[in-house]
Amino acid sequence: MSNKPYTRLDKDNAAVLLVDHQTGLLSLVRDIDPDKFKNNVLALADMAEYFKLPTILTTSFENGPNGPLVPELKEKFPTAPYIARPGQINAWDNEDFVKAVKATGKKQLIVAGVVTEVCVSFPVLSALAEGFEVFVIADASGTFNSMTQQAAWSRMEQAGAQLMTWFGAACELHRDWRNDIEGLGTLFSNHIPDYRNLINSYNTLTAAKK
Repeated sequence: MSNKPYTRLDKDNAAVLLVDHQTGLLSLVRDIDPDKFKNNVLALADMAEYFKLPTILTTSFENGPNGPLVPELKEKFPTAPYIARPGQINAWDNEDFVKAVKATGKKQLIVAGVVTEVCVSFPVLSALAEGFEVFVIADASGTFNSMTQQAAWSRMEQAGAQLMTWFGAACELHRDWRNDIEGLGTLFSNHIPDYRNLINSYNTLTAAKK
């Protein structure tokens, strides 16, 4: 049992790393429904935009079978650092990527990517070794099957990474509903159909009281 104290995500000290969400690699994801996975990735991107978190995009050998970056991510972050790695499998082996991460000045890294046991695990382990706090967004990272998923999660957790979902990360970053009910509610309702029903109900009740 770990006695490590509870470390919260801090929107003022966090950056988001989106690693190898490429069109070719997405076809390998089998541990989560493809439509749900794509929704989770875009939800994480929307979360990063909502909280104004520095975001870094990177791809691996995109001129080969891995394919280009998912276009929605490039469109959402047109001015974000975009590191097209020529061949390094571990993004942390790319000098430009590491420079971009360190240039954010943030010590907490929120990481997601494809595939989990390689493109996510390798830079996560490397960042942990350099003293960063790392939070892996499990439902925006995908791989071949549940066995490889569990092996990757176990390896990263044992090294000190924290596994989260995009929804949990958003709640922890936000801290208090009163900070912005409408904004957070919109983020959730855009990606969780059942939450849209909840927000619609809330808006109806609120309007009736005015």
